[in-house]
Amino acid sequence: MTGTSQQSPVDQGPSHQSPVDQSPVHQSSVAGREFRLFWFGETTSLLGNGIAVVALPLVAVITLHADTFVVGMLTSVAYLPWLILGLPAGAWVDRLSRRPVMLACDAVSFVTFVSVPVAAWAGVLTVPHLLVAAFTGGCANVFFTTAHRAYLPTLLRDEELLAGNARLQGSESTAEVIGPGLAGVLVQAFGAVAGLLANALSFVVSWLCLRAIRTVEPPPLPPPAVRRRRLRTEVGDGLRFLFRDPILRTLAVFSAVSNIALTGLSSIEVAFLVRTVGVGEAVLGAVLTLCGLGGVLGVVLSHPVSRRLGTARAALVFQLCAAPFTLLFPLTGPGAGLAFFVVGGVGGGAGVVAASIITDTFRQRYCPPDLIGRISASAAVISFGAIAVGGLLGGALGELFGVRETLWAMSGLQVLSTAILLFSPIRKLRDFPESERAILAAETEKAVS
Repeated sequence: MTGTSQQSPVDQGPSHQSPVDQSPVHQSSVAGREFRLFWFGETTSLLGNGIAVVALPLVAVITLHADTFVVGMLTSVAYLPWLILGLPAGAWVDRLSRRPVMLACDAVSFVTFVSVPVAAWAGVLTVPHLLVAAFTGGCANVFFTTAHRAYLPTLLRDEELLAGNARLQGSESTAEVIGPGLAGVLVQAFGAVAGLLANALSFVVSWLCLRAIRTVEPPPLPPPAVRRRRLRTEVGDGLRFLFRDPILRTLAVFSAVSNIALTGLSSIEVAFLVRTVGVGEAVLGAVLTLCGLGGVLGVVLSHPVSRRLGTARAALVFQLCAAPFTLLFPLTGPGAGLAFFVVGGVGGGAGVVAASIITDTFRQRYCPPDLIGRISASAAVISFGAIAVGGLLGGALGELFGVRETLWAMSGLQVLSTAILLFSPIRKLRDFPESERAILAAETEKAVS
């Protein structure tokens, strides 16, 4: 399954019945068969993605001898589809059953990524081929991620969403730990493109797991009149909801700025470690594996800290603590100097992952079921569109001014981005509201008093 993130807590949407057989939706628990299938498929695909994070830039650097700008472009073109397709994808997904959309995306992703090792073994792999593969995979990721976020509340009861999100985030963090190390082994043993073959095969496992799920989805759009609405109007519904809500708006803006900074860092980290610091493939995999432990730590901390501090306060604290760790990346050097990179990755990753689990769960509980795809897509366009900008910016600045200098600039931007949260309504909250109605009720009570 593709990608890293909304359902009202009051109900699970209108009349959960199949339009074909009118049988009820049977929601699962996190221990149930349906969620376990979903989780296993997602975990396998995330492991493939964890391998590809290292393998794709290594193919560019080692096999094709690409410069830093091209390496940065790989990240940029992979997320460019969010700017092009993100908003209409949300409206389309709200009109369709989510599982068939995800199945189609897995099939497209498999064909796309298996083409790279095939071309390399045939001796015809080029930089344009690599960029087209990244872009096509990104297009599939847009639809999969939008459908994935809207599908989870169909599988799980509302009270299970936090646990479900934590398990999925735990899988992502585990994949970030195992994936880079496994990529290093595969690259050393079979060549850089072997990692992309492993990624392609992970989509097959994801497809099989999704195909085996028996939970019946509710009708995409119950009232027939809604289907006749113009796509532009439906897209506007999601954007209006997002931008008129002070909490969702703040999270979207912060995510955009933060993603520019973090992607500017991550898009050139392989080139930095291999070319500037001088590490080999095995050491590179080991370093990135250790950095991935931060995500695991974030998964462990998210629930107890949010329970003690409150969800909004915990998310704020996690982000404020994570940002300064990025300042350690440009201090990295050979030998013992690699510790700066590892500590920065662990500390920064723990905070970002923990905050993401909390805010993802908030969105799923808060947003109306009939708008979930469009709101999710609107937020994702802003967030992932910023990743496209960050990848391009990181590659361009790295080529113009140097990779280490670019790391300083991007880490500084990440620290500054936390001001968006500090000067927002989130700073005054202990907990995020569980539905939009909670905010409206609070505002009404305040006005009356």
